[in-house]
Amino acid sequence: MKVLYDAEVDVLSIVLSDSLVEESDETKPGVVLDYDAAGNVVGIEIQDASKRPGNPLAVEYAVAV
Repeated sequence: MKVLYDAEVDVLSIVLSDSLVEESDETKPGVVLDYDAAGNVVGIEIQDASKRPGNPLAVEYAVAV
């Protein structure tokens, strides 16, 4: 998984898989889900990320076992 923030266009991208994106769907305004050919979510794009709650440069994660 990769988390990328592009300040030039203010987009936060979460890449879940290196699979090719077959289709994209804007599920809510400014939130785009990318799907592979099998219909699996392979990426999430959040537009205008700096205008949403939280800091797009701060990433926190947890691994639950």
